Amino acid sequence: MNTPYASPKHGGHEHIHRFLILGKEKLFFYHLSLYNPDLGHHYQAVFTFEIEGDDLKKMYLEDLKKNEDKRVFYALRCPHHFELPELKNGKEFRVYLERVVVQNDGSRKFEQMTPTEAPVPVTCRPQDVLYFRDMADRPLPYPQRLTYLAFGAGKEVHLAHQLAERPNWDEVITVTTKQSIDDATLKQVPPVVIDSINDPHGVIKESLLKKDQQYQGKISAGNQTVDFIVGRQGWWNHTSLNTA
Repeated sequence: MNTPYASPKHGGHEHIHRFLILGKEKLFFYHLSLYNPDLGHHYQAVFTFEIEGDDLKKMYLEDLKKNEDKRVFYALRCPHHFELPELKNGKEFRVYLERVVVQNDGSRKFEQMTPTEAPVPVTCRPQDVLYFRDMADRPLPYPQRLTYLAFGAGKEVHLAHQLAERPNWDEVITVTTKQSIDDATLKQVPPVVIDSINDPHGVIKESLLKKDQQYQGKISAGNQTVDFIVGRQGWWNHTSLNTA
């Protein structure tokens, strides 16, 4: 494994990465993206990580329970610089747990939960990289219909809005599916197309998928149709994604 200090600064920027936390039983991690390639965050990516000990997960789950019905998100923040593609070869690094509180005006307040003097060791193995796309090198055109990426395990299924052309919005939601999706399919992080909703071909300020409402999606892997009910929103960004 590489050390967390192996990479020099690139282009004068510090690439300090954040990874959204999804799930309760098995945790998944979604990289928080920015379109601007000069900032080093122009990647849409989904991971599973090995986190040392149980304290961080326990702290996350206890805080999530208190904020289940609020616009509060959770993330890992790595305070050390590295280029995100390094994770594809395996890497060890350290993180802090953050609570991300959405203010009334829509701005986000990042609150560190774990102590500064004790960052938590994390390991990413090559097989932990479930999905990785360079949005600068592999841009996608706006789709005709609303399209998300599915990942998760067991009954915990998450949908991340597929980041196509700029401007756009970044969103992750947890859903309850009427039909089971096998774990092998979810590991592929397949696109899910919602034929009933046209893609707006631009940025929007609130989700087109409304909580507690049911929708139908078509999963490209295996051509499976699945009905799902929208649950908790775990991330939303229609501002800095495009403007940073």
